[in-house]
This record gives sequence, structure tokens and C-alpha cells, in this order.
Amino acid sequence: MRYVMKQKIWALGNDFTIQDGEGRDVFYVDGKVLSLGDKLVFKDSQGHEVARVEQKLIAISPTWQIYRDGRLYATVKKSLFSFLHATFSVDVPGPDDLEARGDLLSHEYTFTRGGQVVAEVSKKWFSWSDSYGVDVAEGEDDALILACVVVIDMASSHEQEHGHR
Repeated sequence: MRYVMKQKIWALGNDFTIQDGEGRDVFYVDGKVLSLGDKLVFKDSQGHEVARVEQKLIAISPTWQIYRDGRLYATVKKSLFSFLHATFSVDVPGPDDLEARGDLLSHEYTFTRGGQVVAEVSKKWFSWSDSYGVDVAEGEDDALILACVVVIDMASSHEQEHGHR
């Protein structure tokens, strides 16, 4: 399924709306401004919490945790050493770990599991705005991948603002 991620430019914090391929709002991401570290609440179109994202402040590499129903669901870590492209790992229970790799600053990257592409992120389709597309393969956990895309966007924006990669 194709989604369109739109960051709200004039909002405080990291707020996003996520629409499906038909232009319907399916998720809203509410970034918490007045908190230590990044905190996000991922909500469906009815306003129900789907996931919560919190940055771990004490970690060797930049790390975020994704919670569902109050339980840790996945851990997203930025690789400290990556050549040419940035890499994030997504540790989920069992053998279903994901890796995001590519040019994260320009929103051109893929998510893979065991070498197979499960999602693609691209800004090419939306060069005229602060929007970008996310194509998620059928049968994947769309909300998890979209939450990871928001984490990567925050981390990449933070690095761009502070001049390091």
C-alpha cells in the first residue's frame, strides 16, 4: 500500500499526517515538544493510539523504542558506522528484524528483511512539497514501518540541523 507522509510545517514538535493512496487521513503523529528526548504518539483516524515512540537518552547509538498497548514492540537504532549511506536497524521480537538503508536525508531508502525489500521511501514523487511516499509490501506491519519512517525523519532532520551525519 502506498502512503503519503506530510510533516506539518507550522506545528510545534514533529507532527505528521499520513494519508493512504486515495488521499484519506489514516494516521496522525503528534510530536511532544516539551519533553526530554523525542516522544511521539501515533494515532489512527479515529484518534486511538496505535503506537508510542520514545527516544532512549542513555544509549551508545541513537535509539528509539516503539510501544504498542504499553509493551515494547520494537527498538530502532542508528548504526554508528556506515559507509556512503546511513543505516537504521529495527529489532522486533522473533526473526522479523528490519533494516533501513539509503540516502535518509533526501528520503530515498528501503526497508529490508533478510535481504528482501519490504518497503520503499521516496520523495521523488513529491519534489514540490515537504511530503514523501512510502510503499509498504502487502502483509507487512504498515504502522510499524510508518513509525520507523517518522523516527528516521526526526533523526535525519536533527543531524542536518547540527551538521553531522
